[in-house]
Amino acid sequence: MAAALCDFEGFVVAPSDGQIGGISYARGASTLSGKSQPRMKTDDGEALIRLRPAQKVIGRIRENRKDIFLVGFKTTAGDSPEDQYVAGLTLLKKSSCNLVLANDVHTRLNMVITPERARYHETTNRKEAIRGLVEMAVARSKLRFTRSTIVPGGPVPWQSDEVPSSLRAVVDHCIRRGAYRPFLGSTVGHFAVKVRDGEFLTSRRKTDFNSLQDVGLVRVLSDGDDSVTAFGSRPSVGGQSQRIVFAEHPDADCIVHAHVRIRPDSPVPIRSQREYECGSHECGQNTSSGLQKFDVGGGQYVYAVMLDRHGPNVVFHRSVDPDRVCAFLDRNFTLADPTDSFA
Repeated sequence: MAAALCDFEGFVVAPSDGQIGGISYARGASTLSGKSQPRMKTDDGEALIRLRPAQKVIGRIRENRKDIFLVGFKTTAGDSPEDQYVAGLTLLKKSSCNLVLANDVHTRLNMVITPERARYHETTNRKEAIRGLVEMAVARSKLRFTRSTIVPGGPVPWQSDEVPSSLRAVVDHCIRRGAYRPFLGSTVGHFAVKVRDGEFLTSRRKTDFNSLQDVGLVRVLSDGDDSVTAFGSRPSVGGQSQRIVFAEHPDADCIVHAHVRIRPDSPVPIRSQREYECGSHECGQNTSSGLQKFDVGGGQYVYAVMLDRHGPNVVFHRSVDPDRVCAFLDRNFTLADPTDSFA
């Protein structure tokens, strides 16, 4: 199989002892990497090479430096757009990149991939894609984020009395409809309930929401705009948006967000997400200021906004009939159709 050697490390083996595919060999002294390594000699004739994928340096950059804005690049060769996207998204998630530019050397397709699992600037025009990448990097690198301090504590059970039955019913409805699809073992989106001023229960980061009975929620205390304390695990990235929404909409205490598509005839307003990384203060403000009130019958209402290529946020009070909230979701969004699908 042809492959780019820069993606691999390994060594040269010579025919002496051992076998590969029926051919005898022994490990040689020459390696494949390093300018000071011994060179292969023409007079030695053919040689066998054993390769293994090289560890990527990019995966270590943000391990302890979340203040670094990291842009990754992923190259594929003849992949379908779907596979190209998955390859880029995998790099982004595993390396904690802020943006990834994926390009295919055969199809010439480019795409800018975001942590929200969205694609921008899907084009075969390389200059256009690079220009879009730079614009997004400039905009997103200026955003502010809240740091979470993790202290000892256990998850709050999904069936806890602290979790309103209305929120539980709405989230369970989204799960049954297929709104939360795992990627690399975890789902995107978030949901929360305000317990009191400065305290809320929210979904846990890097977990599978389809297993909420086992996963539960995390308790979060907000002690200002720039830091929160979480008990036992990290809260969902959307926790900052939740804090802002609850503060600016005191008549609501539940929020549900999923990465699903809006229906063409929906009256829910659409806000751009391109400039904002999920979890930033600016994303939270964009969400909160975009919420519009909708009558769901029986004298009850919800707030909703659609973040373009990201998904809806639906906000309501725990006293609202959950069946009305679920009906509102079904009327306005296709819960089984993720925003990053290629349909």
